[in-house]
Amino acid sequence: MNTAAAHLNPLPATTAKGGTPTVARLRKLLPGLALTGAIALVSIQMGNIGWLQANGISALTLAIVLGMVVGNTVYARMGAVAGDGVTFSKANLLRLGIILYGLRLTFQDIGNVGWAGVAIDATVLCSTFGLACFLGTKVFGLDSKTAMLIGAGSSICGAAAVMAAEPVVRGRAEQVMVAVATVVVFGTTAIFLYPVLYHLNAQYHLIDLSPSAYGVFAGSTIHEVAQVVAAGRVISEQAANTAVIAKMVRVMMLAPFLIILSAYLSRTPEHKASALADGKKAGIVIPWFALGFVAVAGLNSLALLPAAVVRHVTDADTVLLAMAMAGLGLTTHVSAIRKAGMKPLALAAVLFVWLVCGGFAINAGITYLLG
Repeated sequence: MNTAAAHLNPLPATTAKGGTPTVARLRKLLPGLALTGAIALVSIQMGNIGWLQANGISALTLAIVLGMVVGNTVYARMGAVAGDGVTFSKANLLRLGIILYGLRLTFQDIGNVGWAGVAIDATVLCSTFGLACFLGTKVFGLDSKTAMLIGAGSSICGAAAVMAAEPVVRGRAEQVMVAVATVVVFGTTAIFLYPVLYHLNAQYHLIDLSPSAYGVFAGSTIHEVAQVVAAGRVISEQAANTAVIAKMVRVMMLAPFLIILSAYLSRTPEHKASALADGKKAGIVIPWFALGFVAVAGLNSLALLPAAVVRHVTDADTVLLAMAMAGLGLTTHVSAIRKAGMKPLALAAVLFVWLVCGGFAINAGITYLLG
């Protein structure tokens, strides 16, 4: 290009070809964002169906399932065009969604369950994750990443915890999907099992279990928030409210859990090798989105934001998380899950038994000591 031509066309070459680098990047993302957005909106609408709500099947679960259906059928023909946006959804939008998830919590929730409730949640979390790591690698022969992802989902808050732990653990899409699948299977089982156990106990007077105590038990041991709500409402509104509060305190432990996990993994040879393979330094991965999650929860605790604003942002957050789940589903192949075999499901089953039996023992013991 000569000088005269340069004066006539002073814009960058990328602009002359169709926009600035930012605009070009946005154009590459749009097809994938549109696809995950469409799946998310369909999932949210389906999540409003009464039967699905009553059975604790949330929009996030539906987004994963629909994403897998599309991902294993027609997505192969559009992956080249939509791939960037899909990756952006399951990585960047997920982090933003986790941060805004803090608007569902307040620090006052901790006071509502007391120190006993906090101790119960912390003990259930640590024992379940520890069991997952030990049994997953030593007994079932799973790789440590899959075991940790299954442990995160079982011990904290289901699919959201699995997705939040993925960048810290450096898990692959199929490992994440296997972990999410186990959460869906056993979390859904809990919706039906817990009320049955409550009514059997009430009929035979085995132990003294009030609706509030049942709520803490359900909130501290069932996987997903939606599943906790469903299992609580079957008993009573009081049980549901207590269950949700206990669950939210457990969710609040996600941030310190990720920081501690990252600090531990930074010292392991496997993590260092994985980081070097990715061309990154083998140090502590600070999950800034987890810190943002705590900061937003703290802001929400001050009650400075109007209720309408919180409601609208929470609705938007549901869309972001559903898009992230859709992105995960789109990039997960059924063949990868089949290849994983029955071992992940067996580990999740053992953890589920622990959550029901061991979790109840933890509830009873700590309530006796601190309640």
